[in-house]
Amino acid sequence: MASQEKTDVVNLQGKRAVVAIDYRHARVFATDTPGHTKPDRVAATDSFHLDHNLFHHAGNTDGKYDIERNDTLEYFSRIAKTLAPAADILLIGHGKGKANASHFFEAFLEKHHPELAAKVVASIRADVDDLTDNQLLRLGQTYFGFDEPVRQYHDSRRGQAHPGQP
Repeated sequence: MASQEKTDVVNLQGKRAVVAIDYRHARVFATDTPGHTKPDRVAATDSFHLDHNLFHHAGNTDGKYDIERNDTLEYFSRIAKTLAPAADILLIGHGKGKANASHFFEAFLEKHHPELAAKVVASIRADVDDLTDNQLLRLGQTYFGFDEPVRQYHDSRRGQAHPGQP
């Protein structure tokens, strides 16, 4: 079982983390990771063998999905534990509304781990199922402004780094 929880370990100590999350697994990157490095993967347990599909409670009139299931909470807790040493967190999820795992994970963090919720800088939408690991890492690096070329501005700012870069 432990081999399903994590396949690789990424050092996030004081770094900016990029998390591509859905209801089956999360891929965690550090923005300074070389492009060929595999991400840290946190897999959801599927104790009911349902491929971790969401479901409604019977008679649920408000239409909210049941994310308070024990296996979902345990999955989100393991992702939170992985992200604890990170300085900043960028969430990438697919879908919108009730189908977006990154929104539910952010709500989970606000409720159960407010210190981590404060580190979330943004939650963006992308097709995480069709993007490769390198594309997801590059998306995060672009968001944080890493590896951008030195700009040759038309005025006296020649050779300066992108605004906001150290």
